[in-house]
Amino acid sequence: MKSPERILRENGRLNGNSDFSPGDSDEAYPRFLAERTENGRLRTELAAAQLLAERLRDQSAHYKHQAQYFASIVRLMQSSKFWGLRNAWFRAKRAVGRGPGPLAIDAGVSDSPVGSDDAYLLWRTKHEPRDSDITRMRRDASALRYTPVISVLMPTYETPEPMLRAAIESVQRQAYPFWELCIADDASPSAYVRDVIDEYCAADSRIKAVFRGETGHISRASNSALELATGEFAGYLDHDDLLTPDALYEVAAAINADPELDMLYSDEDKIDETGRLSEPHFKPDWSPDSILGRNYICHFSVYRRSILNELGGLRPAFDGSQDYDLVLRFSERTNRIGHIPRVLYHWRRHANSSAADPVAKTYAFEAGRRAIDEALQRRGETGSAEPVERAPGSYVVRFTITRPGKVSIIIPTRDHGDDVDRCLTSIFERTVYPDFEVIVVDNGSTNAHDIATFRRWENADPRVRVLRHDVPFNFSNINNFAVSHAKGDYLLFLNNDTEVISVGWLGGMIEWAQRPAIGAVGAKLFYPDDTIQHAGVVIGIGGVAGHSHKYYPREAPGYFSMLCAPVNYTAVTGACLMMRREVFDEIGGFDESLAIAFNDVDLCLRVRQAGYRIVALPNVELYHFESKSRGQDDTAEKARRFIEEQQLMQRRWWVAGMSDPCYSPNLTLVHENFDIRM
Repeated sequence: MKSPERILRENGRLNGNSDFSPGDSDEAYPRFLAERTENGRLRTELAAAQLLAERLRDQSAHYKHQAQYFASIVRLMQSSKFWGLRNAWFRAKRAVGRGPGPLAIDAGVSDSPVGSDDAYLLWRTKHEPRDSDITRMRRDASALRYTPVISVLMPTYETPEPMLRAAIESVQRQAYPFWELCIADDASPSAYVRDVIDEYCAADSRIKAVFRGETGHISRASNSALELATGEFAGYLDHDDLLTPDALYEVAAAINADPELDMLYSDEDKIDETGRLSEPHFKPDWSPDSILGRNYICHFSVYRRSILNELGGLRPAFDGSQDYDLVLRFSERTNRIGHIPRVLYHWRRHANSSAADPVAKTYAFEAGRRAIDEALQRRGETGSAEPVERAPGSYVVRFTITRPGKVSIIIPTRDHGDDVDRCLTSIFERTVYPDFEVIVVDNGSTNAHDIATFRRWENADPRVRVLRHDVPFNFSNINNFAVSHAKGDYLLFLNNDTEVISVGWLGGMIEWAQRPAIGAVGAKLFYPDDTIQHAGVVIGIGGVAGHSHKYYPREAPGYFSMLCAPVNYTAVTGACLMMRREVFDEIGGFDESLAIAFNDVDLCLRVRQAGYRIVALPNVELYHFESKSRGQDDTAEKARRFIEEQQLMQRRWWVAGMSDPCYSPNLTLVHENFDIRM
């Protein structure tokens, strides 16, 4: 969509054509004034129209996600054991002429986390390397300044022959020639497994194998493969999965771009028994706190072999989550971790694979929990991982509060006493953490009832203070003013139109905000209809920033379970944002040139710039009735102000061209729903 400024500029209204020159005639001056007034009216009307269009787009997205949610319910019902038995019964009746066939329900829309398979097919036609690209890569590979040998480690056990051959040949088809395939068979009883492996070893000297005398399971078998390796880097390939032909070339190219890298990982998708590709997982760059909640790394991951050997490879005690445990341990040795935002790995989905039925691997989820707990112990952080029942393989780490301190809860308002009353009631009813104060900043209230409500709260509890601050509305200035009067070690910026849902919410935020590496902590916010209003902020959506998972149903797991675990984001909303006082002071507080919009995004970008990380928590939940304190941006003046602040953000951060490290460049910047970017 063109901006109002661009539309006007293209029509000659903002390029100086109507400027009045002192040399013009006296008769021209009134005409100049009339034109200038008309130009201003057109600008503001177009700005308001743009905002209206954005709202219509948001409503459309809302209804789409509601439809996807109900469709997912239907599909869950259809996939249940009862439904299968029901359809089998109807088929039997029909076979003997006693009734209709099974009832089929068309769910109507897809609830795929990345959009429809058609969308992914279209994306692949644009981004998958063509044969000519692979030919070029083969030519360019030898010209790389640095050509490390990459050892592909593949444990096998009773692998179906077609899948075993396909896996091996996917390595042989690599555009990058400097590799070795290290196979460790875990005492497969079927003779054909050894015969196939021997066949490929005899035909290609880069393939070597060891045949274990007894079954030791995946970690021991993988470690046997590691013992064969001689490459500077080693990556893991499951015996029934596939590498894309450009996989090792892309790894080598990334290492050449940054030779200091110790670990790399790529995006991945699923492949079924018919060869159909689906469910691409487009990942963020390395996110140290996200990895404490779920193993988003998975495939394809490549490690500097010297560090891998120092760590002793995979640990058998963590079979099922051995790769998760490895990532946690490896990232404690180095932070030189790179992400290749390309699909380089096809994860096989078949009857016996975890890709087809991840819920079946309950032992793996327990191993994942233990891996996180041990990682916390090694790092000297007191806490434990709590499994998320509705999203197996996801966890919420609950840290022990070791740096307690007073929390200053800052609530700006102008009138809206009923909103403030509801907000304060929820705080005092649902807060377990005892050491807090509430600062209500009265920004020029005039309603006697509302003012009386503020005073009633102030008189009822000594932890509540009301500060009068009669200035034109400026969110940044109001909050900075409140901080100057705050006594807390932690600052919690909270909108007046919020209502706490989670008991223990305040302590939950302190658990993460106390950590030295964390600069800001956000919460999960809901609209009154229990759809998501905020779960983190993605830079670039809508031109500046947008709320992730907007309009998703409350119980939705989100894009690859992102709504179920703590996740690193580049920003979180100022409607509920906690940070340590020392961090706020270090970055200079809110920028008061951003009076209305994006002040929270700017704050978070400066937090990141100072070297801190930002996290959004799934277990801290509030309702947010959104912008009630100042109304919607639907007047000409508010629209003009919004656009000016949007332009300021563009000049300062170039947000439209920024690649958000906590978001994938393969995902949309038009909507907040993690659709594929076309």
